[in-house]
Amino acid sequence: MCRIGRQFGQFLLAILAGSAALRAQQHPQEPTVNLGDTSFLDALGAPGVLLEEIGDASHSRTKTDGSGQVVAGAPGVNSISGLTHGVVLTKQKLFGAWWGFEAIVVTAHVNAGSSGVAGGLGDLTVSPFVLQWKPHKFGPSQFNQRFVLDFEVPSGEYQKEAPISLSGHAFTVHPYYAFTFFPTRKVETSWRVHYLYNGRNNDPPVKNQARSSQAGQAIHFNATAAYSLPHGVWVGANGYFLAEVTAPRINGVDILSSPEQVGAIGPGILWDRGQYLLYANGYHEVGALNRPEGNKLVLRVQWVPGRHAGIDGPQ
Repeated sequence: MCRIGRQFGQFLLAILAGSAALRAQQHPQEPTVNLGDTSFLDALGAPGVLLEEIGDASHSRTKTDGSGQVVAGAPGVNSISGLTHGVVLTKQKLFGAWWGFEAIVVTAHVNAGSSGVAGGLGDLTVSPFVLQWKPHKFGPSQFNQRFVLDFEVPSGEYQKEAPISLSGHAFTVHPYYAFTFFPTRKVETSWRVHYLYNGRNNDPPVKNQARSSQAGQAIHFNATAAYSLPHGVWVGANGYFLAEVTAPRINGVDILSSPEQVGAIGPGILWDRGQYLLYANGYHEVGALNRPEGNKLVLRVQWVPGRHAGIDGPQ
């Protein structure tokens, strides 16, 4: 019995030592995802081609810990990114929806002050599975919906010795469901809900002092509410929210009390010119845990050949 007690004591000391080492390591951060990049009239669509350019500029002035307290001495982060997005939606039907495919190419520049600077290509996003349903109308109301299964390929700039990289060096699976509901022709609300499954990085950054790392699985969404003004202008509010639903891992071991979370809200405007749609959306972040918190501006231009302005007609 004494031998078992000694073995248990040694085992407990080993766990405590391992936990202390894990706490000393930096927890694997969530990759960059769609937080507010899409907004008003999100789920409209029909067979054809869509090309768009999305520009993001963000400034994170503080970093918070697991209790939401500001981390003293953490540098501010400034970033600029450009997303080039292309979609082809065919007239072929699958599950009663038009089927299509898409690709997103990202370039970015990140400046984290004393923590480092990085610039170049980010990870490539591709989807062979885009489903867009026809609008469903009932009385003065209309409901649009879409489902997409995205895969993110770790093709971006990554150096394990560098303090900052533009790639998480891991595959992710990133499905989402989006809908736009018009209670009346002049009022809309759009929601896009994502699930993010992060794969394992078997060659993590040197600063993690680990054999492998894996960001936690997460749920995040964008939401809007807008009102239609004359000349194709929509104005309203938009926001986003992200929360990790599982703990990140280092060497296959959960890093407890470190899941990330952040929310944001702000104003937005859309100018619907038919084939061209111009967006401007601002966000102020709140409630961040284990990640930076700041402000974000998104400028977006869409080109949809053959589209007519409004919520009807070819999209």
